[in-house]
Amino acid sequence: MSLFLYLASVVVCVYVLLFYGVLKGARCLSSVCLKGKTVIVTGKRTLLLGSNTGIGKSTALEIAKRGARVILACRNKEKGETAAFDIRAESGNNQVLLMELDLSSLKSVRRFAETFLNTEPRLDILINNAGVIGPGYTEDGFDLAFGVNHLGHFLLTNLLLERLRQCYPSRVITVSAHLHRFGNIDFHLLASQKEVVSNQSTWHNFQAYCNSKLCNVLFTRQLANQLEGTDVTCYALHPGVIYTELCRNMSQWLQLLMMPLAKLFFLDPKGGSQTTLYCALQEGIEPLSGSYFSNCALYKVGAKGVNDGVAKKLWEVSERLTGIGQQNQ
Repeated sequence: MSLFLYLASVVVCVYVLLFYGVLKGARCLSSVCLKGKTVIVTGKRTLLLGSNTGIGKSTALEIAKRGARVILACRNKEKGETAAFDIRAESGNNQVLLMELDLSSLKSVRRFAETFLNTEPRLDILINNAGVIGPGYTEDGFDLAFGVNHLGHFLLTNLLLERLRQCYPSRVITVSAHLHRFGNIDFHLLASQKEVVSNQSTWHNFQAYCNSKLCNVLFTRQLANQLEGTDVTCYALHPGVIYTELCRNMSQWLQLLMMPLAKLFFLDPKGGSQTTLYCALQEGIEPLSGSYFSNCALYKVGAKGVNDGVAKKLWEVSERLTGIGQQNQ
């Protein structure tokens, strides 16, 4: 019995050291005030099995506490209104509102951008936070992960870019993931099928998510190249491993399989929002535009994420798929 208690104590100690030393992650220590600034946060990564909170909401809350005008760009109006109400109540900032945005619909993205540009005079920080993994297709026929995680944010950023330029210094933050290292971009498949994977099995859905996260990194790299010489900077990041509604489209057995590990080792939404906040608020990182961050620090991106040729080609293909290239002509 004493041996069992000893081993149990060792396991608990190792877990505590691992969690607080490695898994819990760093905290954003910036004290920047955002009064007079306007920030958009897309999506809402909410916890599975009950709670409405997520890293998008946690990010928006911390930004609201600093006095910014916060636009929650959410697909679900009811949940978005609830989140906005909660943030206003907790932050004491009444300048938190919902604008409906469905990133799986390019028409919705254009409608959101038009509404925002007609009603809001400023945009200082755009946080491309929303993400999804699972089977299915967007309204426009694209693979769901590619369409939402990359194309929707690509179009949104481009439609709002001029306003960001006008409100310099400004920033674009895109939430990616370390899984971008396992991603690939098959331009031939994309050209013929509007997909970055060949079918909709569970494995291919996972691969599609990895591919979309690689797109996020390459998008940020090319955006930085496009914005060189301006006062608009951009950053991609890994938020940490967070137990959120990101997997809401996964099968129930897979969710149940993940649950025990998630509760032991995954970050909570507040912990998962820290690197996003760091990239949005930290002073002095402007020379690092186009870079990738993790745990509130610069992090080496995967080899596939530093190919400028692929980044440029992805940009050109994305322009064609979203129609933004024709609009700019």
